[in-house]
Amino acid sequence: MGGFFGVISDMDCVNDLFFGTDYHSHLGTKRGGLAVQNDVRFIRFIHNIENAQFRSKFETDIKTMSGNKGIGVISDFDDQPLLIRSHLGNYAIVTVGVIQNSEKLVKKAFQEKKIHFRDMSGGEINPTELVATLINQESTFVEGIKSAQETIEGSCSLLLLTDDGVYAARDKLGRTPIVIGEKEGSFAASLETCAFPNLEFNVKQYLGPGEIVLLKRDGIEQKKPPEDKMQICGFLWVYYGYPASSYEGINVEDVRNRCGAKLAQRDSINVDFVAGIPDSGTAHGLGYAGESGVPFKRPFVKYTPTWPRSFMPQDQDIRNLVAKMKLIPVQEFIKGKRLLFCEDSIVRGTQLQDTIQRLYDAGALEVHMRPACPPLVYACKFLNFSRSRSELDLAARTAINELVGDNVEGLNEYAQAGSEKYMAMVESIRKRLNLTSLQYQRLEDLVEAIGLPKKKLCTYCWDGAE
Repeated sequence: MGGFFGVISDMDCVNDLFFGTDYHSHLGTKRGGLAVQNDVRFIRFIHNIENAQFRSKFETDIKTMSGNKGIGVISDFDDQPLLIRSHLGNYAIVTVGVIQNSEKLVKKAFQEKKIHFRDMSGGEINPTELVATLINQESTFVEGIKSAQETIEGSCSLLLLTDDGVYAARDKLGRTPIVIGEKEGSFAASLETCAFPNLEFNVKQYLGPGEIVLLKRDGIEQKKPPEDKMQICGFLWVYYGYPASSYEGINVEDVRNRCGAKLAQRDSINVDFVAGIPDSGTAHGLGYAGESGVPFKRPFVKYTPTWPRSFMPQDQDIRNLVAKMKLIPVQEFIKGKRLLFCEDSIVRGTQLQDTIQRLYDAGALEVHMRPACPPLVYACKFLNFSRSRSELDLAARTAINELVGDNVEGLNEYAQAGSEKYMAMVESIRKRLNLTSLQYQRLEDLVEAIGLPKKKLCTYCWDGAE
């Protein structure tokens, strides 16, 4: 998905920029980048972070950087920040989101016969470059951002580093969050609030959907008020968000505890203890254990010193290897036991299938699974949640395909908890994963655990609602 951090200060901002961006490392998969502006020039560095931590790649670079304003990004796959020279002036740009109509927008831009784009590997066009092109077609940064937000199908939140300051613009439907932080002499814009406490920033405001602000040394100027309609991604609380972060003032760890409690309220299974698939499943498991009174233990311990999050490598075989190597079983808590695991979600199920088999190989009598969200029936088209080659990679869609073949009509019936088709789909997933039992979170329970009205949440991946 990706994340970003921007800062403007009375003093040199490089230290805050470096650590603020680093606190988004859990969101990105491939690229990291920093750009600062001082009285003389822009300074930028971009590195591949697939096989090394962001921090280790930039520790040397930041010694050569100086400036009182800057932006940084952890990116899904594209090089960022980009340095742009246009009639609006020189600026740097970072984006988070996905552009579904990029080919249409590129074709329209080519009609001007004055624009070209650089190909990335694989022949794709850098989406951040496309956003910059859309912005440059207008007479001001604000008008350009507005135009880009209205033109893009999908989502786009962004930061611009300009002579005037740092522009922060949230996606028009607020799929991703932007929060403004403040401390003496400095303002910051971040996707994750967890970047603030250790840098001594306090949350000043959460930007509304479509809102645009300009961070300056002497304050914050609202350039466009927020829209009324919001559809923030519900999966941020389930999985992607960092436990110490809050969106719309609602803490991630707290929501995950409530999700686990909701799962327990609908359950009556007899097990020896509850566990969570580390790391994101742990908070859900703690919530389940607290509500049910069943002890919580850790039959898998995650080895964190060297192994990254398993979703990060682009190659599925490498992802599977990372997923296996980072989880070390504790035999004493597995052999002869009936285990119930809470998991944030079941996306493809490939890694989970191996994890479950390892439990049986270690002597588990029963393995029950309780995902904290409903089955993912639809592939996300608003964020780079998953870069699967096909929607059929989803465990739910694989099950549906096994049941009815390529006929995808009536998918909404499979998304309706308790329906005959829903139950058949879940049973197919249970058998394929070799689980003793499988019971998903109800969507209404997830919405209640988050604490926002459903109309303010994007739940498309679960129920297809737009």
